[in-house]
Amino acid sequence: QVQLVESGGGLVQAGGSLRLSCAASGSLFSINTMGWYRQAPGKQRELVADITSSGNTNYVDSVKGRFTISRDNAKNTVYLQMNSLKPEDTAVYYCNARRVRSWDGYYDYWGQGTQVTVSS
Repeated sequence: QVQLVESGGGLVQAGGSLRLSCAASGSLFSINTMGWYRQAPGKQRELVADITSSGNTNYVDSVKGRFTISRDNAKNTVYLQMNSLKPEDTAVYYCNARRVRSWDGYYDYWGQGTQVTVSS
């Protein structure tokens, strides 16, 4: 139904920047929030940032001031600009799209994940 294609991951030095992109396609009816999660080996997956169709944003405290999430509704694409990267940002980053319907709650769609590695 919904496909999420990610790009932009890679290897950077501490203090560097990366820009992740996630393009959504398929049946986008009732897709409201899109965002980015990350998971490091041995750790729980955590929400990094998300954004609603109306532009409201949310960030995990550890990335505030460094990361910026944005959304191009015309292209159905979400971006994550990551600046001042730290080694602790190293993880697999997953794009997420959430379908919300009043009669059956929500359902999450996930991208394949893209590796972000920050060297010290």
